[in-house]
Amino acid sequence: MSEQKPTVVLVHGAFAESASWTGVIERLHAAGITSVAVANPLRSLAGDAAYVRDVIAAVDGPVVLVGHSYGGLVISEASAGDDRVVALVYVSAFVPEPGDSAFSLSASAPGSTLAEALDAHPISTGGVELVIRRDRFHEQFAADVPAQVAGVMGATQRPATEAALTAAVQAPVPGWRDRPSWHVFGSEDRNIPAAVFRAGAERAGSRGTRELSGASHATSVSRPDEVAATIIDAVDAVAVVTDPVTARSELRDGSGFAAALMEGTQS
Repeated sequence: MSEQKPTVVLVHGAFAESASWTGVIERLHAAGITSVAVANPLRSLAGDAAYVRDVIAAVDGPVVLVGHSYGGLVISEASAGDDRVVALVYVSAFVPEPGDSAFSLSASAPGSTLAEALDAHPISTGGVELVIRRDRFHEQFAADVPAQVAGVMGATQRPATEAALTAAVQAPVPGWRDRPSWHVFGSEDRNIPAAVFRAGAERAGSRGTRELSGASHATSVSRPDEVAATIIDAVDAVAVVTDPVTARSELRDGSGFAAALMEGTQS
């Protein structure tokens, strides 16, 4: 066996953009891990997942797929049936069952204040796209980020269509069902209640969970050390074998070298 490290593919969610992974990428590269940050279109769940599959297809070797927020739906859909994806990491992200949408999951526990912070704008292709109002972005999305940084994030956020956020997951077997997953999220998330993340991690049989005390929805920006550490846990666990199917099998049944590496990664 050789120790080929998988490439990390990072998928941002709604009201964010690929630069939100900058601090995480710096830490991954320092650890010798190659990464790619996807510019998630946020136009439709099916289209976003198809685009992520195209990115995965261009990667040489196995992939650890990471999603933030709505990106959790995208990676669950995009990884379904794809043996190149050896592990998933959910960063303040939804863990959907078939038929779930971002809106339905967000409403599955009380506490989100996102709806009252959104503006809707019609788009030429039909429907509307949603954006967090600039005067609400800091407190709503990134309360633990300096105001100046949050101001830039609010200016560069990518709007998401309402259709994308209300679309149901279609994959009969979402990716988390048959590959290992790791989870990290903040306790003070105002977009998605922490209870939703806890339930998702439990549903997926999380191999390692970090709940970050006081952290907002913008965990990749405000807490890059812990987010990167969670991703590195996943990479280290599956890097021991180069065959993706073998890696997934060993981690599911707790056998072999991959299981040995898992000791100490759970929190």
